[in-house]
Amino acid sequence: MVLGESGLLIRGPSGSGKTTLARDLLQAGPILPVFAALVGDDRIVVEARHGRLVARPHPALAGLIEIRGAGLQIVENTLPSAVLRLVVDLAETVPRMPEPARESVLLLGVRLPRIILPRDPARASTVLWRWRRPHGMMMAG
Repeated sequence: MVLGESGLLIRGPSGSGKTTLARDLLQAGPILPVFAALVGDDRIVVEARHGRLVARPHPALAGLIEIRGAGLQIVENTLPSAVLRLVVDLAETVPRMPEPARESVLLLGVRLPRIILPRDPARASTVLWRWRRPHGMMMAG
């Protein structure tokens, strides 16, 4: 998904809450206000281009989000691609103080900042806080 101009890659096992987190962030966008859009829900295609990672939805699922128990639903705010700036990993157990080595991840030869979050109703606000951190530093620089 996209927040502002930054793509977020949300990863985790089936049932970990990836879609719920994306929906929460989409709903928070207009309230904050910040631009928020979905790139894809499942089966995201990620490729390295010119030292950056670009994410695109699988063509069969573009513009759709799967709601457990309701099936595929159309999403109004979508984009065809995003340059990834942050990886959000959803996990069952998360250390209270992460090791510095776990605060980034190497994907297809590109290093990105990373946060690991447990099941938590407030995790959308945690993602927004982390998203603003590098965003604010980029604006100041």
